[in-house]
Amino acid sequence: MPNLKDIKTRISSVKKTKQITSAMKLVAGAKLRRATERAMSARPYRAQLSDVLVRVAGNVGESTSEPLLQSRPDVTKILVAVLTTDRGLCGGFNSNLLRKTNPWLKDRQASDIDVEIAVFGRKGSDFLKSRGFDVAERTLDYGKTEKMDLVRPLTAKMVAGFLDGTYDEVWIVFNEFVNALVQEPTFTRVLPIAIDESATEVADSNQAQAQIEYRYEPNADGVLKALLPLYLRTLVLTSFLETEAGEHAARMTAMDNATRNASDLIDSLTLEFNRARQAAITTEITEIVSGAEALK
Repeated sequence: MPNLKDIKTRISSVKKTKQITSAMKLVAGAKLRRATERAMSARPYRAQLSDVLVRVAGNVGESTSEPLLQSRPDVTKILVAVLTTDRGLCGGFNSNLLRKTNPWLKDRQASDIDVEIAVFGRKGSDFLKSRGFDVAERTLDYGKTEKMDLVRPLTAKMVAGFLDGTYDEVWIVFNEFVNALVQEPTFTRVLPIAIDESATEVADSNQAQAQIEYRYEPNADGVLKALLPLYLRTLVLTSFLETEAGEHAARMTAMDNATRNASDLIDSLTLEFNRARQAAITTEITEIVSGAEALK
């Protein structure tokens, strides 16, 4: 027969856990609203900046010698920035990303590409180190740091390393925020910056239809040179914002599921407690009746 005291103690423990998960869900929900607003407001800016970049690049044509646009024929070393979280309790947010990152990195190493990893977040650092990857740079407990204070040194490292030939490509790996239930692991090459030719054709077509003539000061090459670093910082910034929104969404969902499971477990334990207590009462009554019969 189950011990009534043990069941009661377990019910009390699960109730306390439920209070914690419920509170964490509310906190994550409040943070999610703010993080979602920042991520969503950054998307139109990135899209508009991309359109401007496409239009300027189309005006310059293939004659540009801008080094940030030049692809290397032989890729021998790449820099990969991996964005994860420092804290857990957010479901499969980190594990889904890292499970896809692991074979992605190994494929490049198998192709004799030297991979330098810069990881953000304790979860990513611990995972990659445990899998034998050499983490050259790690940034921990960055959640409260202003995003631009993270973006500026990272993009400066990317640009400097690409221009001096240290890296042939630069990638950023993160979870793209789709909705509160879905965060999509994303692998984006940020250097060399790719100009979508089809988008350029569309931009040129729209420009011709509108019969708009753009003049660039001092010239299109100068504008393009100024736009490229800004576009790179925007790509990296939106990656951090998407990661932040996805983390809070995943944590809110995980804590909601944990709270529901705790409620179900409490109901199950309460039913078990009532059955055990009923069985104990029945046993006591049977013993009393048996004792009374024996005294006759």
